[in-house]
Amino acid sequence: MLEHTTTSARLLTLPATLRGFQIRGMTTRRQFLATAGAGLGVLACRNPLLAQLAPSEKLSRIGIQLYTVRSLMSKDFEGTLAELARIGYSEVEFAGYFNRTPAQVRAVLAANKLTAPSTHVGFPPSEASWKQTLEQSKEIGHEWVTIPSLDAAMRKTADDWKRTAERFNQIGAVAQQSGLRVAFHNHDTELAPVGGTNGLELLLNGTDPKLVDFEMDIYWVVKGGGDPLDLLVRHPGRFVLFHAKDSTAAPEKKMVDVGAGTIDFAKIFARAKPKHVFVEHDQPADALDSARASYRALSRLSF
Repeated sequence: MLEHTTTSARLLTLPATLRGFQIRGMTTRRQFLATAGAGLGVLACRNPLLAQLAPSEKLSRIGIQLYTVRSLMSKDFEGTLAELARIGYSEVEFAGYFNRTPAQVRAVLAANKLTAPSTHVGFPPSEASWKQTLEQSKEIGHEWVTIPSLDAAMRKTADDWKRTAERFNQIGAVAQQSGLRVAFHNHDTELAPVGGTNGLELLLNGTDPKLVDFEMDIYWVVKGGGDPLDLLVRHPGRFVLFHAKDSTAAPEKKMVDVGAGTIDFAKIFARAKPKHVFVEHDQPADALDSARASYRALSRLSF
């Protein structure tokens, strides 16, 4: 009874055009919201101002970080990539090549109409190894070579973070000469306090935007107590790649598939306008089921 009364009161506050969408016998809030949404869609078409306010953008492409399906990739490299393409993914981000040559990787990507804008590699121990990584990445067709984590010795103190930032500038300059970009992917570790700030801020402030990009793992920012929107506002243009995985409510903040948690991806993407978003789940119960669930959620998302 209370629900019906509240719904009726809300209807009276709507424009006459929307009230015309009331259905005889409507008793549930869900029915009302669905009908009102249809009315807003019609109004948006007629009113340019409403059209600007209504969510209209969608992700132009959806990718997946292959760490999610690493156990499947080790058993069936080609078949796993083919299945991801069938799900609907158009991009992948590598985390190892499972003894395939760059030519073999490029061939299986082409066969499944996939692209691989980014790959995850360890921080280079030497200039020679870094140049080899860049050559391989260039041959496969990557645009970014992304460092997913740092050794503990590189991030103990604020001075360590500042030295690490300078090392990123150095490897970024070498990558730029090869026509590639360097990016850094965060975990929650980078949000831990250090020297009156945190490691992520020290890297953002200590690296040259012309040489170093960032891949925001949205879940790990939230897990670490950070605010993705705040980072985007204060560091415009620095985050060019994104990892999408969801989080349950605090205090647990458990990692879950996109759409199964509390993160407002629509609000984040409305600000970020991302070109490359990679689904990821570090420990999925079923890797392909997880990939399907997160793909469905992102493919339906409007922002």
